Amino acid sequence: MGTVRDTVARTPLHDLATRVDGRVTVEHLDIDKPDDLALLHERLAHERTPIGAVPTADFVEVMITNALRPRRVMEALEDLVSPTGLIGAMPPGQGSIANNTTAGREVYRGSKAALNMFMRSFAVRQAGTQRAFVLLAPGWIRTALGGPEAPFTIEESVPLLVDVLLSRLGTPGLAYLDRSGQSVPW
Repeated sequence: MGTVRDTVARTPLHDLATRVDGRVTVEHLDIDKPDDLALLHERLAHERTPIGAVPTADFVEVMITNALRPRRVMEALEDLVSPTGLIGAMPPGQGSIANNTTAGREVYRGSKAALNMFMRSFAVRQAGTQRAFVLLAPGWIRTALGGPEAPFTIEESVPLLVDVLLSRLGTPGLAYLDRSGQSVPW
């Protein structure tokens, strides 16, 4: 993790965070503002809560929202997808077990890894079709959830993501890809 003072300007730290895909995070901190430091501490302390200290209700809520509900949507709508169509989900790269080299955000990461596993099971059950299945890690996008420091805008991201999805049509089976169409390690 690194900090930047300016919430608008892109810095070399942002470029590094983009290159190493999730291994470096960029946080806002103006050390001349004591409230900023307190807010950063609060955010980081929450993200670093070990899984054993997370309240059960919080764990259940995140798992239901990030893993169970997306799968229920897919199962409810799968009959509307052509046997040669595509079904996808957007777990971030933080759902990759292999890429977890920094710990932290364990419930979030675990819920996204669970979604990946559920998607794998779904694809296996559909092995007799010509459907493509895609887990698409979109990168850190500037949204209400991603925050203003995220390096990618929605406007620049959506066309890239659509291109990756379209490139998978006609290719049966499951792929876990990033915004550039590169494989993400499981």
